[in-house]
Amino acid sequence: MTTLLLERVHQLLTGMKLMTMDALLEPTLERAMKESLSPLETIGYLAEQEWNGRVSTTIRTRTKNAGFPLLKRIDEFDFAFQPSVDRTVIKDLATLRFVDNAENVVFLGPPGVGKTHLAIGLGVAAIEQNIPVLFINASVLIEQLKEAYQTGQLDRYLKKLTRPGILIIDEIGYLPFDAQAAYCFFQLISRRYEDRSTIFTSNKTFADWGEIFQDRVIAAALLDRILHRCTTVNIRGESYRMKDRKKHALWTNLEKSAEMRFPNE
Repeated sequence: MTTLLLERVHQLLTGMKLMTMDALLEPTLERAMKESLSPLETIGYLAEQEWNGRVSTTIRTRTKNAGFPLLKRIDEFDFAFQPSVDRTVIKDLATLRFVDNAENVVFLGPPGVGKTHLAIGLGVAAIEQNIPVLFINASVLIEQLKEAYQTGQLDRYLKKLTRPGILIIDEIGYLPFDAQAAYCFFQLISRRYEDRSTIFTSNKTFADWGEIFQDRVIAAALLDRILHRCTTVNIRGESYRMKDRKKHALWTNLEKSAEMRFPNE
């Protein structure tokens, strides 16, 4: 009777797609007997594990769908190596209040200083709080906006880009926007303005954005919307990649010195 009942419970849990509860059912029942857990405690534990499993699956799926080139977290950022970054400002951004207020974030600085790391870190934190996020490189965005415009699908594509709670546009400034791309980009920013948060990273100062968009009027209009409600983080420091190269060079020099001092006999 007990075996038949157990099989029936497994069938019901599987039928309801409660896969975590199904996997943990028997070990949990054994634990309940050993520790004299009440039926409510046992059911509560199984339900909690099912919930946690579903949340983890959702986070994994949304992280994958966000399009991050790699995963980075805020707590992995090396503030000691980049002292120009105010830890208090980043900590406040990590609360995601800026998303509630539909504010923007801009990370400025030369290549390799951690702009993308911080942008992705905020994106990952948002996903863990059930906020949809989409990451896209600016050069890819340019091509997709132009293709959508030329095929009559711009409105549809803009709706897709307007949907996420956070849109991360990485590496603005590496490639210029022609007139068509600048027009489409302006439409995107206008749609998200005061409604959704956008995170930008750029290796160019705001004074150079006229050159990026090849039109100072459009650049001024864009910056007016982006900076109206925005936190700007200027990062001034060495490249992490240069740091790794220097470390490698140091070890190479030490090895060469050791070989000279202690040659093989």
